[in-house]
Amino acid sequence: MTNPFRSLPSVSELLEAPELADVRRMVPHDSLVAALRRELDRARAEIAAGRPVATTSPDLLASAIASLQIDLRPRLRTVLNATGIVLHTNLGRAPMAESAARAAYDAARGYLNLEFDLATGERSSRQNAVRDGICSLTGAEAATAVNNCAAATVIMLRALASGKDVIVSRGQLIEIGGSFRIPDILQVSGATLREVGTTNITRAADYEKAIGPNTGAILRVHASNYRVRGFTQAASIAELVAIGRKHGVPVIDDVGSGAAVDFAALGFPDEPLVGDGIRAGADVVLFSGDKLLGGPQAGIIAGKRRWIDAIEKDPFMRAVRLDKMALAALEATLALYRDPVRALSEIPVLRMMTTPIKVLRHRCERLAERIRVLDGIAALEVLDDTAFVGGGSLPDQAIPTVVVAVGATEASEEEFARRLRVGEPAVIARIRQGRVLFDLRTIFDSQENELVTAVASAVRGSP
Repeated sequence: MTNPFRSLPSVSELLEAPELADVRRMVPHDSLVAALRRELDRARAEIAAGRPVATTSPDLLASAIASLQIDLRPRLRTVLNATGIVLHTNLGRAPMAESAARAAYDAARGYLNLEFDLATGERSSRQNAVRDGICSLTGAEAATAVNNCAAATVIMLRALASGKDVIVSRGQLIEIGGSFRIPDILQVSGATLREVGTTNITRAADYEKAIGPNTGAILRVHASNYRVRGFTQAASIAELVAIGRKHGVPVIDDVGSGAAVDFAALGFPDEPLVGDGIRAGADVVLFSGDKLLGGPQAGIIAGKRRWIDAIEKDPFMRAVRLDKMALAALEATLALYRDPVRALSEIPVLRMMTTPIKVLRHRCERLAERIRVLDGIAALEVLDDTAFVGGGSLPDQAIPTVVVAVGATEASEEEFARRLRVGEPAVIARIRQGRVLFDLRTIFDSQENELVTAVASAVRGSP
């Protein structure tokens, strides 16, 4: 009886195969040898288990090459977000406007006047690129930016209240994601937390009673990632500013998500504008660049010049400063807000949130017709559904949406979704009641062809 293991070629035989000519030029020798050995080990295991397995050189080579292609793909890859969650933290939050992405690309591929004044030939501050845009947006007299809002909070507290008490409502001691909590951030900054009020009610009088000789600041934190409803009361930023001025204590307004347009007018209430705190007289306002603002990851700090100067002189600033790509993208994003109509049209987050249901329905029906004719489709339906903004913004604000619900004849919904995730391009969708849901609110028009191709591959079972 023929020994089936003897039918397997050796690694050296496979390495000499003409099918590997192109692969040998692109893949390091050690990586290629490791892939071939893995494939031979897999074949031996199948033979030992009594299962049928292809043992010819072409089959083994094809499988090894496919494995190499997967191994050599970048770990960070573009995905199609079909979840309908506009600010999906796990998928990188806000996609940037084309002009912002182009600015980041141009900054990355060459030199630029990052810290160089072209007019004088002298060294300058990298913050100059974004100061005017932030001040124009907020009405502040000065501004700076760091690499995220947590960093902005830390460096701001170092400048205003290191070694001093910071008064915060108990209802605003939030966790901002990834287990980062306001009390922990205060501790890292060197400030001491002074809690006032209760979870649901903190009055202006509670803040004033807490002020003492060691009070460094009053901090208001917008609860952007949760809501307390019912019997509640919170002091307004105007009330806190009045208390701060009376006692000579600076007031900080952390507005979180970075809403720069009136979301209430767009049907999303309860989200403060980034300039509200400045207009009310707050000393410093903080917000994110990569949430509702729709730009790169950044923590933006706007306010009185004395505090911005102190922040920029802090040695910690070097550890949290923005790089040239993020600065270029942020400058371009801020420029779009000079014309609110243009911002709504060109910033993807704003465009996605305000896309009319009629438009979504038309797109979903058009997509459904293209998917319906594919082999392997078991069920398909266009349905009304609900989406959310996500990313710690507008947490309880549902967005009406439309989805295409698809089932596969030879795969469960979990397997269908898995094939979509590991395909090229990767597609991230929702699962409900035995079907995979595609929400086009978060799919660009230019990605629809890729989505159809990915669905066709997934229902066939091919990678």
